[in-house]
Amino acid sequence: MLIDSHCHLNYKGIVERQKDVLDAARERGVRGFLNISTRQSEWSDIVATAEREEDVWASVGIHPHEADRHQDLGTEALLQATRHQKVIAIGETGLDYYYEHSDREVQKALFRVHIDVSRQTSLPLIIHTRNAEKDTLNILRDEMGKGAFPALIHCFTASQEFGEAVLELGLSISLSGIVTFKNAKDLQETAKIIPEDRILVETDSPFLAPVPHRGKTCEPAFVADTLQFVADLRGVSADELSETTGRNFAALFSKARV
Repeated sequence: MLIDSHCHLNYKGIVERQKDVLDAARERGVRGFLNISTRQSEWSDIVATAEREEDVWASVGIHPHEADRHQDLGTEALLQATRHQKVIAIGETGLDYYYEHSDREVQKALFRVHIDVSRQTSLPLIIHTRNAEKDTLNILRDEMGKGAFPALIHCFTASQEFGEAVLELGLSISLSGIVTFKNAKDLQETAKIIPEDRILVETDSPFLAPVPHRGKTCEPAFVADTLQFVADLRGVSADELSETTGRNFAALFSKARV
């Protein structure tokens, strides 16, 4: 079962033609979509899309770029938002030191708030990390020591060493269209060694369109192209990898009915 495990259906470039975009993906065999939020003001629209579309689910969370604008967001606000039946994940959250849009200490504190809610609800944590491997791993190890929580690294682009470390902690890894890029040789090698029960695929629409769609607005339908590329890397059929990643999605996001 092919699932786009991370897309932004309410972002510019997608939301204006959301129904057509979803129908196009369904025609290519996509059977589910996890619609990701990045700021609190989006939550109601993200959930409304999930209410309207049976095969769409929602996450609630704050992207690290938005951390400075949500310094006062407490555990209770997140917990309240998770009570909707179509909310199946927390995030995306994490650390981004590439753009430095928010103070690093604020990012760290908000990351821990999300982890606490994930632990309390057992909803998986969707983690964004860029140029922040050391701090991300330190926080994950520290928080896992307080009690386990389900999580995955979305749009994985980090080092193989980091990948091995988060896999050891029990996390899953999701691959985006970046893995298809010509300059992504290291990532392609990492994609080959992700355990069968920990691998997912995504688009991160409307960003990061995979080959052969580079330069276009990325759509959930393109997850089929990423899946085919990864299947070829791993020496399996696309149908086999589709079943594997779909099964992994259903196991990780157990609140979803797939």
